[in-house]
Amino acid sequence: MSRYVFKLPDLGEGTVEAEIVGWRVKPGDVVAEDDVVVEVMTEKAAVEVPAPVSGRVVSTTGAPGDMVPVGTELIVLETDAAGAAATAPATPAVAPAAAAAAAPAAVAPAGSAVAAARVGGGGGNGGTAPDAAPTAVSSARVATSPAIRRRAYEAGVDLRQVAGTGPSGRIVPKDLEAYVARRAQPTPLLRAPKAVPASRPAAPAASTEEIKVIGLRRLIAQRMSEAKRTIPHFAYVEELDITELESLRRHLNGRLPAGSAPLTYLPLLALALIRVLREFPQCNAHYDAERGVIVRYSAVHLGIATQTPEGLKVPVVHDAQALPLWELAGAMRRVSEAARTNKAKREELTGSTITITSLGKLGGIASTPIINAPEVAIIGVNRAVERPLVIDGAIAIRLTMNLSSSFDHRFVDGYDAASMIQALKECLEHPATIFIPA
Repeated sequence: MSRYVFKLPDLGEGTVEAEIVGWRVKPGDVVAEDDVVVEVMTEKAAVEVPAPVSGRVVSTTGAPGDMVPVGTELIVLETDAAGAAATAPATPAVAPAAAAAAAPAAVAPAGSAVAAARVGGGGGNGGTAPDAAPTAVSSARVATSPAIRRRAYEAGVDLRQVAGTGPSGRIVPKDLEAYVARRAQPTPLLRAPKAVPASRPAAPAASTEEIKVIGLRRLIAQRMSEAKRTIPHFAYVEELDITELESLRRHLNGRLPAGSAPLTYLPLLALALIRVLREFPQCNAHYDAERGVIVRYSAVHLGIATQTPEGLKVPVVHDAQALPLWELAGAMRRVSEAARTNKAKREELTGSTITITSLGKLGGIASTPIINAPEVAIIGVNRAVERPLVIDGAIAIRLTMNLSSSFDHRFVDGYDAASMIQALKECLEHPATIFIPA
């Protein structure tokens, strides 16, 4: 009986260890070569590790949340059991075709496992069509994203039983939602159940839920803690009158072809920020703590803080200073969407020199954003609201918005931070100045 010991490989870029995020197999399972057996996370990215050979799983090393050094024994396979996958009988469908057709493609109940795993976060259940009947188990690798694989693992779903409706049969969020919802439907009874006595007390709901902090969420927590602990934040909030900016935005959107993505405030803010940073290069910088050096950048590599189903990510528009308004707006949309759908390339998630963050309509009055180390500044956008302001001695209703910024007070003095935000305010309140050559 031949055994194959597979060790955690070097995942590149100086990685010395990786965190186990979730196993896709367990001892006794039969896997084919290139089947994903485990998902791990390094300091750089989430990585799906495929099986190097076909065989039966004998043992695995590490539980979700464990840190495993490179070179550690990861999984042991019996390689002489490779033919078992081809001879194993197909798993029957979860429910008869008639029952599947009768079950509506509804959203899973709030208490179900898929709800706890945040399946389809981002509107994936809108207009869901009934899926085709599940197919027999195949040893081929299922086409889907790492996020969906993780949700399926947490929900106890075999993705080989889920019919994909995406390109080339790829499983998209709505497919997993519909499958879990269909599986959660109660089996029809042959006769009506007995009525429950009115006096029967309801079962008490669970009072607590423990969720292990692993993967991207652990990495976010670690970096946020380090940034807050090591960086003395100087917060500065300024009110802007963006009435003219809104007028310009509406005018530009009115000239767009039908169906085009409308212009938001963020590209205009980004363009103004790029202009202002020429006067305040100390805010477009990194602090290299190991060398004790401030690295100032002439190029602006703009980070766009983006909320995703897996947590906060900061995709980057590199060399944003070289892009005109519409190209900048398109690049910001593209990298944000790539981050939300786990399609961002590694270089699109690193290298930002200053970050913009926005809570959109939830922006509130003010916020205190945490600096995205090793950067030294971050600019936050709050909600735009109409307020009465005194203009030339008369009260007028104006559209206002607050900018909430944070600076690393070790390297950006309070006076310089306030001066930069005041210069940014001047640009945004008189938006024509954004486009005048410097």
